[in-house]
Amino acid sequence: MSDDTLRRKSWLDGFMAYPLPAGQSEADTRANIVALDQALYALWKLGENLVFGWMLQPRGLLLLVARHALVIEYVQAASNGAEAARRAATLESLLATDGPMTPAAFDRAATDLQLDPLLLPLPFEPERGIGLEAMAAIVARYGIRLVEDRAVVLLDAVGFSLLTPLQQVVQLGSLSCSVNSAYATLLGREININFARTTTGDGFYIWNRARGVNANVELYQLMQFILADNAMAHEQARSPHSVPRLRTCFHVGSHYEFYQSEGLNPTAFSYLVGQVTIELARMIERALPGQILVGRFSTPMLDAGEGGSDGGKRTVVDSLDFVARTREPLKRLDGVTLAGARVDSIQCYLTGARSGDSEFGISEFEIEDKHHLRHRVYNAKVNIHRRPGAPVYLGLRDEDLGGFAARRVQVGSAGVSGGGGTGGVVSGGSRSPIQVSSRV
Repeated sequence: MSDDTLRRKSWLDGFMAYPLPAGQSEADTRANIVALDQALYALWKLGENLVFGWMLQPRGLLLLVARHALVIEYVQAASNGAEAARRAATLESLLATDGPMTPAAFDRAATDLQLDPLLLPLPFEPERGIGLEAMAAIVARYGIRLVEDRAVVLLDAVGFSLLTPLQQVVQLGSLSCSVNSAYATLLGREININFARTTTGDGFYIWNRARGVNANVELYQLMQFILADNAMAHEQARSPHSVPRLRTCFHVGSHYEFYQSEGLNPTAFSYLVGQVTIELARMIERALPGQILVGRFSTPMLDAGEGGSDGGKRTVVDSLDFVARTREPLKRLDGVTLAGARVDSIQCYLTGARSGDSEFGISEFEIEDKHHLRHRVYNAKVNIHRRPGAPVYLGLRDEDLGGFAARRVQVGSAGVSGGGGTGGVVSGGSRSPIQVSSRV
């Protein structure tokens, strides 16, 4: 075995986490994964080529392989605007395909892209030798995928560039610790979120590799406990510069997912770039220290079935509906411990001005970025009540937004469903108006 193959085998170990095919030994599955990866690796040419689509064959795969620049050249070669729009839509539909293509879709893509299908022979039957889920994950490492319904969190350390390099290292380490602690808390309640993260230099993008409403709600829960652990770390810190002061943005939208070349391999973890990361970057520019912003979205997502898992049904979920959907799962987290104290309840809601003696509304804000583009957002809060111990208040109240560079454009009632959601969230999922005393 060559030195290159030896170095690359450890990279493939991550694919052994997928379910083994029925009747297949772990050793045989590993050997098949190595064979598939080596064949794709030869075509990949260290990132020069990408797999644009694939289809199962009895003992192999049928692939559409081309230089990575095709994603731009295909659209630019259009003779007019209408043709360019058609080609862009065709390419987006192709890149949004998750898994093997049908023969009809594969033939249409090959004709549109003017590519000759390439047969990749394998010494085993793909589904029985590796399994469809693991195979899709391996092939995805050698291509680009468009994802349109994934939630992403952006955590940003306030004043990070003003710190010394050593202080920056310490703050990033503290933030990493909070992420790991939050993950451990959810894992203790059997919420095994398969999250990924990438650094922005002064913070992290974090997302759930799984997709659907449930996966996005789990990411929102992870965000809450990251911020809670960060708040606890501030209480216990001996130095004011050892723990970052955070501002946080949450949004759902489209992005491209890709894997860069790292040495001999595609990276084990993906990178994101697209509309959702652009929106988050613009939102964080205007966010105040300690603030939590939720972007305005209305996105078709895989909805949860009766068993609680995301099924095949797609439902349009907007920001207000999404926050409302986070209520019931929060009940599962009552009783967890936070800094040694038992959590009695968790309240999360979108803030707004008082609309009556006992009700608050939902305020929608419009921010303008440096390019004079406008983005709609909501201000969010999370209150965690513990016993013993003082409550943990995350985010800013509506009355604390005097320095928020945004225009209030819409006000909804907390006691009336707005796109399926409400402004206040109480443990247990009540949709009743929120009392003044509970909004802190």
